[in-house]
Amino acid sequence: MNGRKRHIAVDTLGLLLTVLVTAASVTDREVGGTLLERLRQRHWRVSLVWADGGYTGRLVEIARDVLQIALTVVKRGDDATGFTVLPKRWLVEGTFAWLMRSRRLARDYETRADTSEAMIRWSMSMVMSRRLARGPS
Repeated sequence: MNGRKRHIAVDTLGLLLTVLVTAASVTDREVGGTLLERLRQRHWRVSLVWADGGYTGRLVEIARDVLQIALTVVKRGDDATGFTVLPKRWLVEGTFAWLMRSRRLARDYETRADTSEAMIRWSMSMVMSRRLARGPS
């Protein structure tokens, strides 16, 4: 499968904590452990993570037993139809929306995953710089 998948971890304000870019053929379950390991290495105080329904399976046990992180999978209700806003997961979607305002990220121009991760970090630093310059609201 062509393309890339962008996996990110954000804080409760939607600010980027860690990023991992993989081939589109890699499933969320496969890369979830690596993302959580990066999160644990860089932000050792994080103890609770909310995740999308794609990050289920053994990842919950690995996060709890190996990384000492409580991984809670936020799923849509069985009776829900159509688009439903899920409050915890919406933080990540909002961050992706901020990042997509950078033209460089709107298309997949990068050929290497590490340069794509660098572009995501660069774009997020611009978002955070604008917030700081704007001041408290």
